[in-house]
Amino acid sequence: MKKRDFLKSAAALTTLAALPVAVAEAAEPALPKEWIDADTGHRIICISTEAGSKSLYFHDNAFTPDGRWMVYDSPSGIMKVDLQTWAVTPLTGKGYRAMMMSRSQPRLYARKTGREADGKPTGGEIVTIDMANGAITTIAADVKGGIMSVNADDTLMVGTWAERSYDLQPGPKVAGTDGGYNAVGPDGKPLSFAAAKEVRMADRLAQNIPMEIFTLNIATGERKVVTASTDWLNHVQFSPTDPQQIMYCHEGPWHSVDRIWTIRTDGTQKQNIHKRTMNMEIAGHEFFSFDGQRILYDLQTPRSEDFWLASFDLKTRKRIWYHMDRDEWSVHFQISRDGKLFAGDGGDSEMVAFAKDGKWLYLFRPDIIEDLGVSAPNAADLVRPGVLRAQKLVNMARHDYRTEPNLQFTPDGKWLVFRSNMHGPIHVYAVEVTPSV
Repeated sequence: MKKRDFLKSAAALTTLAALPVAVAEAAEPALPKEWIDADTGHRIICISTEAGSKSLYFHDNAFTPDGRWMVYDSPSGIMKVDLQTWAVTPLTGKGYRAMMMSRSQPRLYARKTGREADGKPTGGEIVTIDMANGAITTIAADVKGGIMSVNADDTLMVGTWAERSYDLQPGPKVAGTDGGYNAVGPDGKPLSFAAAKEVRMADRLAQNIPMEIFTLNIATGERKVVTASTDWLNHVQFSPTDPQQIMYCHEGPWHSVDRIWTIRTDGTQKQNIHKRTMNMEIAGHEFFSFDGQRILYDLQTPRSEDFWLASFDLKTRKRIWYHMDRDEWSVHFQISRDGKLFAGDGGDSEMVAFAKDGKWLYLFRPDIIEDLGVSAPNAADLVRPGVLRAQKLVNMARHDYRTEPNLQFTPDGKWLVFRSNMHGPIHVYAVEVTPSV
């Protein structure tokens, strides 16, 4: 064969060989709609119909009071899910993002942010959306600051305002994740996601930006300052049952802040819920039980070594600490509405637990460690110990934890809803609590 003919043949073979690859790369695999996890035997369904869809943050109520409907966010707007059939229908068009469902009425609180001609934000617009007919009503316009929660009787909203903004995630965002933290270490090399996040949070805390927690009266629009500080105030949430009870945090690297606080809407009874007893002890990602009686939170004594889900009773002030193994630590924990079950969304090896095999969704059954017949004289004043007995629900090996799963129990306790990028783009999923096989 002549050299020129050989080159032509080689080029043709190269072109033909490349065709299947190009076709394979262009055709993305179909997203599975339902399957049984081979490692756990639990049924998983994909709820969302559009890539880039997200379930609500783990403590923001996504469900109507009657347990019939759920909402989630999509690029096209807020979506409504029939929990009896999993059918999805649009609730709004683009530009709206769900905040939380009312605790007492079939209506959703949502945000809409307008834009001026020069592209600058005009401020937040808060609306309510009727779940029956989709009617949208503006209840606050051009809100200065961010609204985070609505109280149990739908009379007040609570939020934070800062004197100036601070960008926690400067630089490029990572597709298929919740964004991207960017920072370099002392050697000038980029840090991992988890390490960069901590650097950025420490930088934000050091700014000492004046802040306020404020309430807005839904009926009158009256704004009242609850508390003010140069600490970083965040994670604000109303009790699900007490209209005057607020919980919030002093944000920052958890080992350097006294994080968990409660306060009444009139600014009284401010208290720190957890005081550390050792250096490098951390507590955070706090949330209320559904009866409003307990505050639950991630506790480590010390950080990255010993792991607990802690419970504090607001009335009796009794404490229970449930122990768990390193691999069972989770970014977020959750509790069922009847208070009998817990759940966790796991974590990868770069996160605070440095888990070797932590990429799972877990169901936890709490088990109290009882006294051995004879109690210590001051037993009633001590922390009551317990253990979480773990059951694996979903293998999250293919999930990138730069998107946090943010799991929530459905009101009937039969499913856990979560977000995941296990198949590439972020979608909303649900796993059945009872195994199918």
